[in-house]
Amino acid sequence: MLYWFLKTVVLGPVLKVLFRPWVEGEENIPETGPAIFASNHLSFSDSVFLPLVVPRKMTFLAKADYFNSPGLKGRLTAAFFKGIGQLPVDRSGGRASEAALKQGLAVLGRGDLLGIYPEGTRSPDGRLYRGRTGVARMALEAKVPVIPVAMIGTDEAQPTGKLLPKIMRIGIRVGTPLDFSRYEGMEDDRFVLRSITDEIMYALMELSGQEYVDMYATSMKDRIVRAARNKARELQEAAKPGAANPDLEAALDASDEQDSGEQDSGEAERRAS
Repeated sequence: MLYWFLKTVVLGPVLKVLFRPWVEGEENIPETGPAIFASNHLSFSDSVFLPLVVPRKMTFLAKADYFNSPGLKGRLTAAFFKGIGQLPVDRSGGRASEAALKQGLAVLGRGDLLGIYPEGTRSPDGRLYRGRTGVARMALEAKVPVIPVAMIGTDEAQPTGKLLPKIMRIGIRVGTPLDFSRYEGMEDDRFVLRSITDEIMYALMELSGQEYVDMYATSMKDRIVRAARNKARELQEAAKPGAANPDLEAALDASDEQDSGEQDSGEAERRAS
């Protein structure tokens, strides 16, 4: 009830007036039956604008941090995500990954729509990164089509770390559904899963116009953090004792912001599908 109340009464009408989202490929949105919406991931607001333009209810697999963060803000965030029916996902790999898979399959088994970000996390620089194979396994096990979706401009409207979005037009391109029934029964073949995932990512690249990078976004984020820390150390060594150094402070701030904003990009996630 909260999902539809927010979408049709509270947030939905306001967001449509302010951001005037445009949609291409509405005819590719299924009126009935289960399907996976596989989207690029540029901003937190992707999970707001995509369901806004899809007439049916969409359930996202959301990172567990949104449900168990401490403090008042954490409790309010958890209440919001639970209220709109989103599912927490533990990204630590192993049994946790299997649990996430089962939750996604349960949504599809009810005949509903499931939203997933194959990159596993937000793009650190606006480029499209290598997809993780969980989406392929779900598609094969549930025997459902995968609908590629490209979010356009959400990273400009709400960059990582920015609480209030900038008012501007947001775009959504919905691609032709991808049918992988030819791989039925091969969901345990890792080469097949990689092939399917790469096909999905190619479709997202075509829709979004993003440059593709054949590495995981989490690896790039780790590289960015290491580079920022190395620069901070170099500046610290070069600085005179007790002297203020704006460049040093800026480098340290950049490193801290990257760490706090992307805690889900650690070693455990790199082991996930």
